[in-house]
Amino acid sequence: MGTKPPGSRETADFDLHSFFPYLVRIYYRAVSSSITDIYASRYGLSVSEWRTMAVLGTDRISATDIVARSSMNKVNVSRAINGLREAGYLRREIDDSDRRRAVLRLTDDGLDVLRTLIPLVREREAQLLSGLTDAERTALVRLMEKVRSNAAAL
Repeated sequence: MGTKPPGSRETADFDLHSFFPYLVRIYYRAVSSSITDIYASRYGLSVSEWRTMAVLGTDRISATDIVARSSMNKVNVSRAINGLREAGYLRREIDDSDRRRAVLRLTDDGLDVLRTLIPLVREREAQLLSGLTDAERTALVRLMEKVRSNAAAL
């Protein structure tokens, strides 16, 4: 009668608030929402729309290229493209070198929005990293890359 079920010690010792994947999620939400406040409040952009604009910059690339460069899936990129086109920030063109391929480009209005947002998000980045030395920033990025690499290998 007095026996504990298998794994009960592990369950009792588990603290979600010190569990690394949970902490990453908490950090992600805090950092992401501080950036989202900037582009969402000023221009009503979604995360996917902002990332799409940031990836595009002044380039002319395909939706497939955006997926590869942004860590977003095809559905989110497609929705972002549609939203940006409706807002007048993006246009679709035929690639001059391959007439079967469509490329995307920010409109002048889209470039104006991006040029306005970049200094604002960089300032927020500086605020987020304030108090860290250059060496600590370098170490943080290096450690994050190690963890990302470990996760990718699983």
